[in-house]
Amino acid sequence: MSRVCELTGKGPMVGNNVSHANNRTKRRFLPNLQDVTLISDALGRSFKLKISNAALRSVDHRGGLDAFLAKADDGDLSAKALKIKKDVAKSQAA
Repeated sequence: MSRVCELTGKGPMVGNNVSHANNRTKRRFLPNLQDVTLISDALGRSFKLKISNAALRSVDHRGGLDAFLAKADDGDLSAKALKIKKDVAKSQAA
């Protein structure tokens, strides 16, 4: 299972562990992913997503899942989130 945020596309980064003797070994910095259930106001249902803690704060700041997806770039979203975005846009247009 990949460790990538479904809303922001944030994934693992690589870097070095640096010892006191300045020895460097490779390591991975993993995003802080959480399994959350977000509710769409436009669709009236909930969705389970695996998102980073920073994305969860952004969703809350923008006023919910629908508002976040309206401004989100399609390239960053997962296939599941992209489908939710299209469904929300279709329901708001009708």
